[in-house]
Amino acid sequence: MRFRFSGHESFPCRYTWLPKAYRTIHNNPLLFADDNHAMVQLGVGKNMVKAIRFWVQSFGIAEQRPEQPGLYITPFGHAIFNPQGGQDPFLEDIRTLWLLHWKVSTIADAPLFAWYFLMNRWQNAEFSRTEVIEAFGIESDRMERPLSDFTKQQHFDIFLHTYFPVRSRKGNDILEENLDCPLTELHLVLPAGERATEEAGKREPLYTFRQDAKSEVTGPLLSYCLFDFWRSYRQEERSLSFRDIYALPGSVGQIFKLTELDLQSRLADLHKDSQQFFEYRDSAALPRLVKTGELTEQAEALLLSGLYGRPAAAYFAAQPTGTQLVLHPVREEVPNA
Repeated sequence: MRFRFSGHESFPCRYTWLPKAYRTIHNNPLLFADDNHAMVQLGVGKNMVKAIRFWVQSFGIAEQRPEQPGLYITPFGHAIFNPQGGQDPFLEDIRTLWLLHWKVSTIADAPLFAWYFLMNRWQNAEFSRTEVIEAFGIESDRMERPLSDFTKQQHFDIFLHTYFPVRSRKGNDILEENLDCPLTELHLVLPAGERATEEAGKREPLYTFRQDAKSEVTGPLLSYCLFDFWRSYRQEERSLSFRDIYALPGSVGQIFKLTELDLQSRLADLHKDSQQFFEYRDSAALPRLVKTGELTEQAEALLLSGLYGRPAAAYFAAQPTGTQLVLHPVREEVPNA
């Protein structure tokens, strides 16, 4: 598997970047073809321009298309960020932040190594910077091109800063560059004390993943993510075992850090939460999830609208016209009173 370690230019994502990137890419898919032009349009420096391009793709909001220059907004990006009918254009809903966490953690093509390794393969209850970077080194040594210490350290720091606000050395003031990392609101990474280091007299922080029931990860949100997982990793399968959706890399159990009992209880209500798209068949021999529909864009739109409890009118088809994108909302028929 080919992993990515860089591209973020040492910047975690900031709140304003994704809505701003949506608007500017929507108006000009070739925005990032000229760094100077992008700097003016986005109002940031050159390295931040590169970081925004990285994050808008990593969160599944924009994508490259075969044999077409530029970036293009995905249906998911339109459904969330379109100011005229989008589900959450200003990132005000905690469910959107969980969706973004899901997207960045489940990139199928060239996943981000820290996310893949820590979400799917880290088995210890706690982790520290030292032991994670050491584990990164062991893994990277198996790759064709081993990583430098700086790359490993920076990659872990970006992961950590995405979920955990970093304090200044002088006290409890949060550093300015970390104020706008939206996924810190998930409280997915929590402090877990300190541990002595090999360097005499020094200690380092410990962290742990929150593994409670996470009521904000609602049944409809889980349904959408199961759909996305199925489409990305098991498209030809008609059913998935409980172990598939709990323990496989990229599964909802791993990415949301759910316990087996919690996930089992959620699956019992999935038929209703998924608007009958999924049915969970619990059996002692082989508990499994069955899909009753096809993995189409229409099904995705339905599940996404069910997640927010609002119509799917914000699920857009985008057609390039020159350097502009013309958005055509999918209007729902409203029955006469």
